[in-house]
Amino acid sequence: MEINVNYLDNLRVEAKFDDFSVIADQPIRYKGDGSAPGPFDYFLASSALCAAYFVKVYCLARDIPTDNIRLSQNNIVDPENRYKQIFRIQVELPDDLPEKHRKGIVRSIDRCTVKKVVQTGPDFQIEIVDNLDGDAQALLMTKPEGEANTYIEGKDLPLEQTIANMTAILADLGMKIEIASWRNIVPHVWSLHMRDAASPMCFTNGKGSTKESALCSALGEFIERLNCNFFYNDQFFGEEIANSEFVHYPRERWFKPGPNDELPEGILDAHCLAIYNPDGELQGSNLIDTNSGNVKRGICALPFERHSDGELVYFPTNLIENLFLSNGMSAGNTLPEAQVQCLSEILERAVKKQIIQEEIALPDVPMHILEKYPDILEGVQALEAQGFPILVKDASLGGQFPVACVTLMNPKTGGVFASFGAHPTMKVALERSLTELMQGRSFEGLNDFLPPTFNSLAITEPNNYVEHFIDSSGVVSWRFFSAKADVEFHEWDFSGTNEEEAACLFSMIEDMGHEVYTAVYDELGAPVCRMLVPGYSEVYQVEDLIWDNTNRALDYREDILNLHTLNDEQLAALVERLEESQIDDYTDIITLIGIEFDENTVWGQLTILELKLLINLALQQYEDALERVEMFLQFNDNTVERGLFYQAMSAVLEITLDDELELGDYLFNLRRMFGEETMDAVVGSVDGSVRFYGLTPTNMQLEGLDKHLRLIESYKKLHAARAARHSPFTRPASSQTPETL
Repeated sequence: MEINVNYLDNLRVEAKFDDFSVIADQPIRYKGDGSAPGPFDYFLASSALCAAYFVKVYCLARDIPTDNIRLSQNNIVDPENRYKQIFRIQVELPDDLPEKHRKGIVRSIDRCTVKKVVQTGPDFQIEIVDNLDGDAQALLMTKPEGEANTYIEGKDLPLEQTIANMTAILADLGMKIEIASWRNIVPHVWSLHMRDAASPMCFTNGKGSTKESALCSALGEFIERLNCNFFYNDQFFGEEIANSEFVHYPRERWFKPGPNDELPEGILDAHCLAIYNPDGELQGSNLIDTNSGNVKRGICALPFERHSDGELVYFPTNLIENLFLSNGMSAGNTLPEAQVQCLSEILERAVKKQIIQEEIALPDVPMHILEKYPDILEGVQALEAQGFPILVKDASLGGQFPVACVTLMNPKTGGVFASFGAHPTMKVALERSLTELMQGRSFEGLNDFLPPTFNSLAITEPNNYVEHFIDSSGVVSWRFFSAKADVEFHEWDFSGTNEEEAACLFSMIEDMGHEVYTAVYDELGAPVCRMLVPGYSEVYQVEDLIWDNTNRALDYREDILNLHTLNDEQLAALVERLEESQIDDYTDIITLIGIEFDENTVWGQLTILELKLLINLALQQYEDALERVEMFLQFNDNTVERGLFYQAMSAVLEITLDDELELGDYLFNLRRMFGEETMDAVVGSVDGSVRFYGLTPTNMQLEGLDKHLRLIESYKKLHAARAARHSPFTRPASSQTPETL
């Protein structure tokens, strides 16, 4: 994690990281002001807090209340060497807590990350640099050792060369990449979390059977998501980019809807229109992109090559971001390598959806087959040794598709997790299933999955597939676990060169009657492809283009960002539009308008319900405000401080609306109950002297919204690179020659 330090007044310093700021000072005896803890005090507190966290996690997983658990830490300094210290952590537990949990809590404290890092002994490397924003990959920590050349199936270059080439691409963009965490708790299963140090919202997860292959996975995913703009899905780019020569890519085209909002000529083709506009309900305004919000410019569309005949078809960016999420994106050392990965993932997710929704019971992979892959078998056995029964399944549906499945059962919680992987080689598909299962997870993290069900409606509900796509946390049918398989086991093998495998996978999809549309982005130095298979690879339902489109943000974004400057008439109109929209009151404003607020602020927690409530107060609509306060207190999950604010608000509104009550008669005790500051805010909100309490003013220039501005700065680096490297002569995807990274 990158921590940037600012010098404040006297000896005060500020450490900034992610969305947080920590102030440190020195005691008065050391010439400081004593206004905050010192740096070493924070260090001491970190180990106590870390130990307390692990105790809490242990107790939550076992429904053990922590009300009567107390934890304390003291540091005992060696009188002859003050840098040699003993950290004594003591924990007080209830008398009736069973011995097994007492031992479990001690073991949990022993897992404290701060303790383990201190005990291992971190290396401190101190250096002077010309520019802190330079040396973009210094935080990756993993570098190729010696002249090693490690090849794995499916990669056209050694892992070491792939890592070097990919990190060079990110360095050229000026992105400083850091690894936030590594995990390797099961043999031959590695994973990591990697992010842009300047904009941690841009992150990826990597997985693999070795440290190097996991790092390749994370770097490749980072590059593919950069090239496909996935990090910036649904986010407002700001007015500068919205009005620039191009918004997304230099090859984009803009189309004006017809005079009655008809779809313009030139977007999509007959095949796609039959899927996305079967009843003629889709309108031009449904396809204005959320990122620019530039209605005057029209519909932004990107060229994709139709695989069947090489023709270019223009897909609205709005349609892509609303329906496909990250499905169908891949980077590679060569274009065929990227194509194999991309097509494998599309097939994996489509087959997974079919198996889950049709409640298909899959055949086991026989032990004599698993024994051919000893590393995979060792990982499975390690999980079983931890008490998790593992099912290794053939998900090829009778040898049709290159898909495998590893399913974990958790006897402690009754939850299950079905992890799928795909690749033309069975070994790689099984390896991907296993590494996906454990990606970024601890053993405790395996307690979060839902139990199976016989309720078919819960299985087929569209959002269940979305949950499975995002993090595999959806529901699985009990029928999936039947020992009587619905299809026979096949030891399938579709392997060959990457070119042969890509051709085979294209054929699988086309034989089902689907068209594949491909865009290739290689301007940054790596071949990245994005594939769309209409009617097959969507994550969200096609109906969302009309009924749940992300560009509804355009109806509210400007007014909400300018909230403090709106007059009463404009505020009333905003509430009315929100009411008429029938958008769920508990939708957060971050999602609604595509702005990344700091989650630790009122803006970051703000929902449509609370926004309406604050507008009601500003307009002195007390009855509506009281009704929404009651809804807030009953259902909203917000901070303790915000909850107390609205508890006090409820009382003040009740008094205000009752002709027989006088607020002055209650203020003394209300102030004793809720405090002076809270009551000043409550009374001010009711009498009109305080408007939109807790919401700092902002505007369409995004003033004060540092988190979102960091995201835009990240995109500007990418945008500038595209502008600099754009050639007026664009090759269609089929004529792109494979390029090494």
